[in-house]
Parts: sequence; structure tokens; C-alpha cells
Amino acid sequence: MTPSLWIKICGVTSVEDACAVAEAGADAIGLNFAPQSPRLLGLELAREIVRAVGSRVEWVGVFVDAQPDFIRHVQDIVGLDWLQLHGSESRADVEGWGGRAFKALRIGDAHDVDLALGFPGDRLLVDAKVSGAQGGTGATFDWSLLGPLSQRRVVLAGGLKPENVAEAVRMVNPFGIDTASGVESVPGKKDHERVREFVRQVRAAEREPAP
Repeated sequence: MTPSLWIKICGVTSVEDACAVAEAGADAIGLNFAPQSPRLLGLELAREIVRAVGSRVEWVGVFVDAQPDFIRHVQDIVGLDWLQLHGSESRADVEGWGGRAFKALRIGDAHDVDLALGFPGDRLLVDAKVSGAQGGTGATFDWSLLGPLSQRRVVLAGGLKPENVAEAVRMVNPFGIDTASGVESVPGKKDHERVREFVRQVRAAEREPAP
């Protein structure tokens, strides 16, 4: 088991929620810049959130098929540690960010896993494959499909919540865990107690001895 599993809470839309996430012990906060997302942030608010929390967490910008100039503009204004590319970006698109980007792939079957294997980068996020949605659906998928990715730094997403995240950690043994809707009261509004419980469940599961 990884000594300290990377926990990312995605889709944060307020300073209040960002502070609560950091205080709960999460490692990273995701800020969404995809126009089609209900968790879309304006750049000024995103910068305010980052300034309020600072370096207590890593900052991940979520983009879907965004133009490189726009991504660079967001980086300059907001300040991001990682870029999460959640659309149809190519391997070259990921490589072009010099190791600071990772691809998010939607997994529905073994073919999707094979495609994921071909992407470069230090990390790889895997999410549920739901028709017509890029992510943030709250749907889970068959975690047993991920065996071929065991040598990658996999960040597991897709329908994770306090009630099932411990099982996910035990079954997948990922590098990281990512949730958005699983700790929300409504899209974009975090339930602070669910955030704390999510982090508690992850930390308890990762301390369990390997079977």
C-alpha cells in the first residue's frame, strides 16, 4: 500500500469549501475550467481560492479540449501545479506540457484500458465511461479492469464517496483517489462533513495491512 495516498477533491467552487478541503487533510484541489461543467469557475474566483489556501494543497486545473493558449492564460492568472486533460487530447498534447499534465480516461471495457496504457505522463486518471459526459457523473465502473495499469500512478475517480472509497482503495491500491459529486450537497457545493469522512475513510483503508 502506498504510504500516503494522494487525495484530490475536485470541482471546488468557493473559498469556504477550499479551506474546508485543505483542513480535512486532502492533498489536492481540482478547479474546473470546462465550460460545460456545472462546477465551472471564473478566473478571478479561481485565483481568489488559490490565494486563500496557498501551498497547503496541490492545485489541479481541469480542462476539456481547451486551446493551449487558454490553458497557459489560466496558469498565469491562477497558478496551477497540474493540468488534468479530460477531453480528446492526444498523447502529444499531454507530452507538450513538460510533465505537468496528466490524461483523464473514461473506462468502460478492456479496450479503454489498452488506450490508457499508451498515454504518457507521471499520472493517469481513470473515470467511469458515461455516454455524453466527460466526468463528474457520480457513476462507478468495474475496477477489476484496471489490473494492466498497476505499474502506473493511477488516480481513481468515478462515483467515489465515503461509503465506498475504502473498498476502492483496498481493491485497486491506486496512487491517488479523486472525488467531486461524492462529497457534495448539490453540484459545486461541498458537504464539509462528507469531505472529512471521505478523507478519514481513505486514510483508514490505506493503513490496513495488505491481505
